[in-house]
Amino acid sequence: MSQTATPVSPATLRKVISAASIGNFVEWFDFALYGFLATLLAAHFFPSGDATAGLLKTFAVFAVAFAFRPLGGIVFGLLGDRIGRKRTLALTILIMAGATALIGILPSYATIGIWAPILLTLIRCAQGFSAGGEYAGACAYVMEHSPRDRRGRYGSFVPVSTFLAFASAALTAWGLERLLGAAVMADWGWRIPFLAAAPLGLIGLYLRLKLDETPAFQALEADHEVSHSPLGETLRLQGCSILRLGAFISLTALSFYMFTTYFSTYLQLAGGFDRAAALAISLITLFAAAAACPVLGRVTDRIGRRMTTVLASLVLAVGVYPALLLASSGQFGSALLGSLLLGAGAVLCNVVTAPLLSEVFPTRTRYTAGAITYNLAYTIFGGTAPLMATWLIGATGSNLSPALYLILIALLGLIGGLSLPETSRIDLDEAGDGAEARYQTIRS
Repeated sequence: MSQTATPVSPATLRKVISAASIGNFVEWFDFALYGFLATLLAAHFFPSGDATAGLLKTFAVFAVAFAFRPLGGIVFGLLGDRIGRKRTLALTILIMAGATALIGILPSYATIGIWAPILLTLIRCAQGFSAGGEYAGACAYVMEHSPRDRRGRYGSFVPVSTFLAFASAALTAWGLERLLGAAVMADWGWRIPFLAAAPLGLIGLYLRLKLDETPAFQALEADHEVSHSPLGETLRLQGCSILRLGAFISLTALSFYMFTTYFSTYLQLAGGFDRAAALAISLITLFAAAAACPVLGRVTDRIGRRMTTVLASLVLAVGVYPALLLASSGQFGSALLGSLLLGAGAVLCNVVTAPLLSEVFPTRTRYTAGAITYNLAYTIFGGTAPLMATWLIGATGSNLSPALYLILIALLGLIGGLSLPETSRIDLDEAGDGAEARYQTIRS
């Protein structure tokens, strides 16, 4: 059952990348809106005389949603390894789009009182549950179609779609603010992008239903080797791999959400920018991040996965302090440079994480193991990133205190990355234990 025995045509590969990436875009556009509209949501669902307290509650709900990501990862991972990648990915986008649209029609605290934040929390949990099955599945779908020497290149289009989703969410929020004005945006305009999730979700669903199943999973079905207990196999055989890869993805998670979600709020609180200027800076850097992904995808194919994890860890450890210092300067150009500096490390992490999620784990349990690893790391370090950063600044009185936290996690990511086998040239049907030995054989 060799992946290279059934090569995929370039035309088919383009369709796979387009459909998986567009579906992933829709999923993460919905999820990103919450972070970019956090200050407005705080006013409507957590009214308080203390703006920081209201923002902390809003980010706490952001973090609570991540608690459901591991559960979603397990459920959708089991489905993906039992019934296939295609149908599972169609289901995740349905749940996400429906939950996001509900936020757009949810009454505020002034209308229904305490039920407003309770219902918001429940809807965010549904979003987190759906997101738990998205990214690892989208990566597996693309990887299982890609040539083994270009998985980093083709896999990079999954994080491209993620960064574009966050950029589009920022553009939507910024554009509506400019079009409607701050007062109207704060009153009811913030609901518009959430309501747009419904038609976007239908588009994503249509594209995913047109896809075929991956060659790797079809081969498993043909050989009657589909796992009957993906979770049991994952826990029994992949524990060490989950810990090693999870250590690196902890850095991917923290850097990603500090860059994409929290940084806009940081620019407003520490840099004194208004919401429109902060969103403009985020918008520019997110588009730059998306453009850099394919280039860095080729880099990780050339230099290998472990070297890329080392480079990403060092860029973040060295760059985060000056990035926050520049962002808090109050000068647009300096803040933009700081955002680009933080984004460089976040992009490197995401580009190498996409192929690693599939290369570290065997085909039989790839969806389950990848989803568990990815979502545990994102729950612990990604979902809490805005909350931890806000708390650290409040506790220490220093706007630069989040830098130390990211440096510590960068060291953890470096250790995790170095402990992984080199997997950039192995066949995916050989992924799992012993990948390092096979890689050395290939090289020799």
